[in-house]
Amino acid sequence: MKRLFLILALVGACILDASAQKKIPETVTFVQNPQRRIEIILPQVKGLNVYKADLHTHSIYSDAQLTPEERVKEAWYDGLDVMAMTDHVEYRRHEQNMLKFLKGYTGGEAKKAINANVIRKSATEEGILADLNLPVKLAQNAAKAYGDALLIIPACEITREPKTIGHFNALFTTDNNAIYDVDPLQSLRNAKAQGALITQNHPGWSRKTCDITEFEQKAFDEKLIDGVEIMNGYWFYPKAMQRCVDWGLYMVGCTDIHNLTNHYRQNGNFRTMTLIFAKDNSAKSIRKALEKRMTLAYSAGNIAGDAELLQDFFKASVSCKFLARGKKGAAVYALTNTTSLGYKIRIGRKVLELPAFQTITISVSKDKEGEDKDVTFYVANMWEVGYKNPKIVFKASAK
Repeated sequence: MKRLFLILALVGACILDASAQKKIPETVTFVQNPQRRIEIILPQVKGLNVYKADLHTHSIYSDAQLTPEERVKEAWYDGLDVMAMTDHVEYRRHEQNMLKFLKGYTGGEAKKAINANVIRKSATEEGILADLNLPVKLAQNAAKAYGDALLIIPACEITREPKTIGHFNALFTTDNNAIYDVDPLQSLRNAKAQGALITQNHPGWSRKTCDITEFEQKAFDEKLIDGVEIMNGYWFYPKAMQRCVDWGLYMVGCTDIHNLTNHYRQNGNFRTMTLIFAKDNSAKSIRKALEKRMTLAYSAGNIAGDAELLQDFFKASVSCKFLARGKKGAAVYALTNTTSLGYKIRIGRKVLELPAFQTITISVSKDKEGEDKDVTFYVANMWEVGYKNPKIVFKASAK
């Protein structure tokens, strides 16, 4: 009998073991859709939404590392609402390698890239043979995956010698192939003839000063320039802000991205971007906002732009509420940040961090007459013309 039980037990174990083996899956996926969009929460300001835009990006079709499709996907994951595809007109360093790869389609021998680099020289009579509209079309097709949530602005970068002429982004172009001319000033005119808005890019790059060059002065005098890139990547050009105020130009912040944008997240920041105050993120509304100079520039936790717009944006982002009485009757207030952006509050020599979605308390002593004073401080990571921090005043509301 014991022997029978032992045999039955062994048979049962074998059956269980075989059954268990049948349940082992062929493949196992530990992560499903690992990439997530960063949602950057910003307030409405006087009835307008605040859209996050990068108006200066590059792809493999000029001198960057990613395809337009990957650039669009990256913009979506980084929390953007608007992106301009601004590949260079005059400089496309990958073009020769593309032709080598396609040598079987071009008659055996690889064709030579024609006029792939005419930054410091004129194009030969063949002209620019590449289709400069293709990167925009590819980006716009890729953005369809996100419905109306991500606007792709057709654009290009007019690229000439940086010290004497400079670089300029033409936004809202209709035909990038019709922009190039030997005369860079005529290239700007060609873009304007299409109804483009033109941004002066990185005004201090490859130069010792942000002072206007002779060429730039001619362009400004002809009213060919509509805005200035006061932030480019991690670079800030405070002196260029005065130019925008004096001449009625919009201010933008852009990545000018050529590699990956992941280094922004690694440094604990959002990517450099322009905050655009508009009714919606349609091309018509975004363009109108740029024309009305309803923009702020963001880079590495800093925000810069028009003084009044900085005030409006901060007060829409941060509320001030009386809490209680402290020592010697001082009023204690709560400053609550309801956005994804952090602020630095400077009171005298003391700087307080006000992180995203958090509240800090500050005490405001009474004046000499024993009356409650207004809540007054400076925002140390906001910048207006003159490299100054905006002064914020909340009216005393102590009870």
